[in-house]
Amino acid sequence: MTRQRQLIIGCVVFLIVASLFAIFPQNKLGRIQRSGTLHILTRVDPTTYYQSPQGFSGLEYDLVTLFADHIGVKAKFEVAKTFSSLLDEISIGKADIAAAGLTITEQRKHNMRFAPAYHEVTEQVVYRSAHRRPKTINDLDKGILEVANGTSHINSLSVLKQNNPKLEWTVNNELDTNGLLYLLHEGLIDYTVADSNQILLIRRFYPALNIAFDVSTPQQLAWALPLSEDTSLFDEVERFFKRITADKTLAQLIEKHYGHASSLNYVDNCTFREHRKSRLPQYQQYFDTAAKEHEIDWRLLAAIGYQESHWLDNAVSPTGVEGIMMLTNDTAKLLNIKNRRDPVESIKGGARYFKQRIQVMSEDIPEPDRTWFALASYNVGTGHLHDARIITQKLGGDPNKWMDVKKRLPLLAQPKWYQKTQYGQARGGEPVQYVENIRGYYDLLVWLTEENQIKKNAMETEKMAEESQTAEAIPTPLY
Repeated sequence: MTRQRQLIIGCVVFLIVASLFAIFPQNKLGRIQRSGTLHILTRVDPTTYYQSPQGFSGLEYDLVTLFADHIGVKAKFEVAKTFSSLLDEISIGKADIAAAGLTITEQRKHNMRFAPAYHEVTEQVVYRSAHRRPKTINDLDKGILEVANGTSHINSLSVLKQNNPKLEWTVNNELDTNGLLYLLHEGLIDYTVADSNQILLIRRFYPALNIAFDVSTPQQLAWALPLSEDTSLFDEVERFFKRITADKTLAQLIEKHYGHASSLNYVDNCTFREHRKSRLPQYQQYFDTAAKEHEIDWRLLAAIGYQESHWLDNAVSPTGVEGIMMLTNDTAKLLNIKNRRDPVESIKGGARYFKQRIQVMSEDIPEPDRTWFALASYNVGTGHLHDARIITQKLGGDPNKWMDVKKRLPLLAQPKWYQKTQYGQARGGEPVQYVENIRGYYDLLVWLTEENQIKKNAMETEKMAEESQTAEAIPTPLY
């Protein structure tokens, strides 16, 4: 065989092998990219993954979607039957990643590999306000304490039991913590344990739930991956979280999902619920009509109206704004509104004005921040908002992110800052609270308008459970 022929054969073999490696990637990340699908295990919860009016949402959903885009694939979400089964399935590699608000524990590290932590929570005992608040672990023996199987809450209680031998609890093998919070809200159990982020979100919908005390030190939440010698996917996840932490995308997402969750206190929540029954029905069709005309969710428009006037068409402020949407006289003239106290005119005008606020925002501001900026503008005006964005940029923040600008808006009340602005002094703290309140009212209104569907789902689930003679399944709320 000639030297030339050997070289030709060698080149052909090399090209064949190279082609095979290109067609059949050897590491896990390559195989996922070739398939075009990232398989995700998750659970339905307001902290993770749920159906919103705009489609699927949740912190885990947003993070996974960003990561899938990062590696050039689509995410396929699978909801585990139970929390315990989710842990079992990821440990044996039935999915690529478990993104489900998992706490990092030493015990779990033996069965799965955790990505970098993205959030911190504390485990807390929750009770219903109709009962006396338990102050210590010893007070829990006066009722039924139930926790979900597979959760880190069991480990925390086991540690506490070493010094509190009378501590007892029941493990529920069917329901996750979300379901147990529903049972607690309905008065079917006395106590449960939940993570602080979960309680923060769900108390808006179950206002009778209260926090008794912490049962753990701060815990880290992270994605879990199957244990494997192939670290290609894990390494890419690690790079991804390093990037979104550095560019503040992670902080932005946390603000999106949690930043407004504590804006409404118990009294605000209960008052809103009462007004939703007594006042909203006479105006709802007007909100619906105006919202459709301007392509706005009517519940967001109604939330603006509630923040402005508590749905009173004869409302008047000391500064002269009037009506349900509390329009100024100048704004009403620009919108050709003849009677600000007429609910139809006021709501139409408010919808048109809010839509204009969205349209005049800088094209660099993406959603949902664009909506939050528009709300702030509705309250404080575009000029003052512009000043706050400039201050934000000067201080090293991102002027296109509500998370950054809302920290600087209150500076407009300080001479050191407003004297250097174009539009001068403003009560900058007001638009911040204004936006957060509306976000809270909107979330609550979405929840309340879905109650009938939830109850229908509950009856259907109960009927199915009776027919199959299995334990009753608790319907998953539509957050």
